[in-house]
Amino acid sequence: MTDYPFATEVITEVDLKSRVVELGQAISNDYLDRSPLFVVVLTGSVLFAADLVRNVEADSEVDFLGLNRFGEGGRIGIAMDLSAPVVDRNVIIVEDIVDTGLTLKVLRRMMTDRGAASVSTAALFDKTRRRVTDVPIEYRGFEVGDEFLVGYGLDWQGVYRNLRSIWAVMDIEAFVRDPKVLSKQLHSG
Repeated sequence: MTDYPFATEVITEVDLKSRVVELGQAISNDYLDRSPLFVVVLTGSVLFAADLVRNVEADSEVDFLGLNRFGEGGRIGIAMDLSAPVVDRNVIIVEDIVDTGLTLKVLRRMMTDRGAASVSTAALFDKTRRRVTDVPIEYRGFEVGDEFLVGYGLDWQGVYRNLRSIWAVMDIEAFVRDPKVLSKQLHSG
């Protein structure tokens, strides 16, 4: 693990890869004869989803769903809908991070309302302390704290999705002043 004054590496690339392989194996065991449809929630989940589905040994399909959030109440709208129907499909929602659970609750209900045969969730990160509604996460990568995380698909104002490990932002003010402060440190020298 590496530390800088404004961010700390909290999950290494090796640990991420290992956990994603384990999740892929668990899904393979559970869905061997069921051909799941992976519904990848854009944009932060893309890297996780790509690695996850490559580790699933079951026939499967991948589709993408883009969401918008509106206002203080956090209402959710669809920015980009699925191209594949979910009727009678075994849907696995792929999320980068679950915190309050409200978005995931809406997504699971949406898939059920659209006629999915089953709905489960694969989430790389779970902020259980922030949960305001109970939602099942059948395939959980890591339980994390309240820190703001970047890397492996998670961003700060569009920056840091490409980092191969997960970093906790320790100095929010530094990131507000200069969103590329960690990049400058990581790529200097």
